[in-house]
Amino acid sequence: MGFKFLIDVNLPRFFSLWDSADFIHQFDLGDEWNDSEIWNYAKAHNLTIITKDSDFSSRILLHNPPPKVIHIKLGNLKMNQFFEVIHRLWPEIIEINNEYKLINVFKDRIEGVR
Repeated sequence: MGFKFLIDVNLPRFFSLWDSADFIHQFDLGDEWNDSEIWNYAKAHNLTIITKDSDFSSRILLHNPPPKVIHIKLGNLKMNQFFEVIHRLWPEIIEINNEYKLINVFKDRIEGVR
């Protein structure tokens, strides 16, 4: 298994940026999984959870990786705007994902938490 990232069910399944062997979408594992099941799967497989769900951000603050969390905090955007922002910020997100257990992604900035 070569996955590095688990895309939460609340994010688009079909996104060219995430269309590689590094990514698995939660929907492909079971779209009815609760947060603990997602967390435990990501922990067991040393994945980074990509989500819009603040529950994962809160949980990682109390734990050490794995998993790590990338919290997408873009608010309500049209899908094309969402894709544009993520495409623009993704190289920096990937670069700092190695150093931080939580990355908060905003339209205009990225914040890392160790």
